[in-house]
Amino acid sequence: MTVQYFTASDGARIAFRDSGGAGRALLCLSGLTRNGTDFDYLAPHLPPGWRVIRMDYRGRGASEWTGPDSYTVPREGRDAVELLDHLGLMRAAVLGASRGGLIAMMLAAVAHGRLLGICLNDVGPVIETDALARIQDYLGRNPAARTHEDAARALAATLPGFEGVPPARWLEEAQRHYVLTGSGLRIDYDPRLREAFAAAFTGPPADLWPLFDACAGLPLALIRGANSDLLTRATADEMARRRPDMIRADVPGRGHIPFLDEPESLAAIHAWLARCAAG
Repeated sequence: MTVQYFTASDGARIAFRDSGGAGRALLCLSGLTRNGTDFDYLAPHLPPGWRVIRMDYRGRGASEWTGPDSYTVPREGRDAVELLDHLGLMRAAVLGASRGGLIAMMLAAVAHGRLLGICLNDVGPVIETDALARIQDYLGRNPAARTHEDAARALAATLPGFEGVPPARWLEEAQRHYVLTGSGLRIDYDPRLREAFAAAFTGPPADLWPLFDACAGLPLALIRGANSDLLTRATADEMARRRPDMIRADVPGRGHIPFLDEPESLAAIHAWLARCAAG
């Protein structure tokens, strides 16, 4: 899918991919360090009638690097709304993976009328501190591996909670998110994202339950890696208690985050999209 660009209100050049067509819009928002290619595994399995839009956050993928002060959930959420404006779309269903889920919940609070529904991939209102420490450990650093094959083996050995993932999938992951250079691999995002992350998570944790509660009235789904270290079963259970109508899938053999082409993930996403279409 061809990468396109639009200019955000502060002048930043933001990349996105758009399947086009006249169907309902599905806006896919990726994880902290990742980009729109996160949804390549899911895309072939989506039902017809949906226009799939994938944005690269500023500082990631093909988007402009704009500095750590701008790598925030509110700014990235504003970019998402401005992308919908750029495309002339009044409303969209939002599928948010990790960071993207935080942005989706924030949009429920500040731009509720622009949303058809929200699907959260392995994220909720409580983020475990051990997982944050694990992310902080690698964030902004190029991998020690010098080839995609070496990086794939390292991912398989070090990512917690993943079971039964074939080597070919880890190689795809390495190829999507590390750029091969003459001196080895480099990350596909601004290393100064590390500064923004540290600033966001310094001090006592914020109470994000009001953002989750702002999803009221929207079709809601939660996909959780059964072995996730970021979203605990207890938090997912509380989310389900507050939203008994929430579609939920706990994906076996997956940590943070499921790839979204697992049978459990696909069943939840299809059921959620059907609710979004019916609303």
